[in-house]
Amino acid sequence: MTEADVTRVGFIGTGVMARYHLDPMLRRADTRVVAVCEPNAANYAAAAELWDQHGLPVPPNEPDWSRFVATYADQLDAVFILTPHALHFGQAKACLEAGLDVLLEKPMVMTADEATELIEARDRTGRLLVVAFQGSLSPQVREAARLLRSGELGPIHNISAVVWQNWATLTDGTWRQRPELSGGGFLFDTGAHMLNTVSDLAGEDFAEVAAWLEDDGRPVDIRAVVMGRLASGALVSMNACGSAIPSCHSDIRVFTTGAILRTGIWGETLEIQRAGASRLRKVPSIPQLPVWEQFLNVRSGKIANPSPPEVGLRMARLWDAIRESTASSGAVVRLSSAQPVAAGDR
Repeated sequence: MTEADVTRVGFIGTGVMARYHLDPMLRRADTRVVAVCEPNAANYAAAAELWDQHGLPVPPNEPDWSRFVATYADQLDAVFILTPHALHFGQAKACLEAGLDVLLEKPMVMTADEATELIEARDRTGRLLVVAFQGSLSPQVREAARLLRSGELGPIHNISAVVWQNWATLTDGTWRQRPELSGGGFLFDTGAHMLNTVSDLAGEDFAEVAAWLEDDGRPVDIRAVVMGRLASGALVSMNACGSAIPSCHSDIRVFTTGAILRTGIWGETLEIQRAGASRLRKVPSIPQLPVWEQFLNVRSGKIANPSPPEVGLRMARLWDAIRESTASSGAVVRLSSAQPVAAGDR
């Protein structure tokens, strides 16, 4: 393999999720981590152990992300951003403008305005932006979306989604319960997978949203209920409980005129019951590829981007409406930007 075949990547953030992705990446001959940006000494030390385990030299660390971009942009092809939610927009935009392709951890951004500006930066720079949402990257969700867009299952009537986890205790004392960094609680963290996958499967904007978030005495939301109407008229309900017994699971069901689809917020399975059948049947599973491998496949042109920022924009519009409704005690929020899905749209 020549040097030209190797993707030079930088990491912004080396926390738990970053190290989860790093371990298999360090085994790849087509990937070289050139430098990292990590202000937390303990996180950098933990990441350094991975390089030691693989017998590789530990890359340099520039703790300040803006200096990291300025220093290393010309030595990189891409950057993987895994930082607290509130930092995503500024870091991703700066990296795109520095000429780098970006793999961005979820949720993409905090608001629809940020999402719109990030898409503009992507278009202006001609760089690649992939959002690391397991749901949109899942072959099962992509197949479900294909079936729903094809017309063979008929229009969507309803979507019902639920996610639960003992999140409140697991994240106690971490940045995830600091609203200035997290931008929200359970619904915008683990629950963000539900918001994104539902938005992806729906393939269209929400027209109306009503929501209630409960913080249970904590700085961020722990439990949530969201009700919505899509631009086409389909109805959606989403239930998030971050104070469940020790567990982490989900369920999404899409009801159309011709079938019922069942998956999860991470796209870990896909089942279908067509009209006339007596029960759900599992769709043959398609092997899941690691996030980084999918990113490389998109960069090389082997596949279309499975998780583009346009889906992130749809989710951001939903999140804006959820917060607005919650601030008004669950009042219905009407989204003027809502557009029904067109044939072939995601």
